[in-house]
Amino acid sequence: MNIGKAAEQSGISAKMIRYYEQVGLLPLPARTDSGYRVYTAQHVHTLRFVRRARDLGFSVEQMGELLALWQDRSRASADVKRIARQQVRALEKKAEALQQMAETLRHLAEHCHGNDRPDCPIIDALENGPDCCGARPTGVHGPGGL
Repeated sequence: MNIGKAAEQSGISAKMIRYYEQVGLLPLPARTDSGYRVYTAQHVHTLRFVRRARDLGFSVEQMGELLALWQDRSRASADVKRIARQQVRALEKKAEALQQMAETLRHLAEHCHGNDRPDCPIIDALENGPDCCGARPTGVHGPGGL
């Protein structure tokens, strides 16, 4: 099948398929005499695996590790579990950082009068940093999260 069909069946864009080939996540497909890529059902199966891993936020490096473990029938499930737990910790850290950013922005928005005057603590915090305007420290990007 061609790259368009592989993209359709895997749920991954043709551009991303080419990228995954470039970084070594997907084995290079055979090519026709005219240079077109020819994908197999196994390529699509691998791409679906990669898509599900990507949907769970795994990095390209982690996806490479998971693919190697998937293909290794003598793997230890402990290795897979280690990668999954690392990802859980990373996702929890990101979620916490996003929550802190939302709290900071919510606080600034609550203190913005939202009227016709130009005074605005949101703009002031973006311009001058988190130590002005009553922005609460969040620890996301230093004090104030901004």
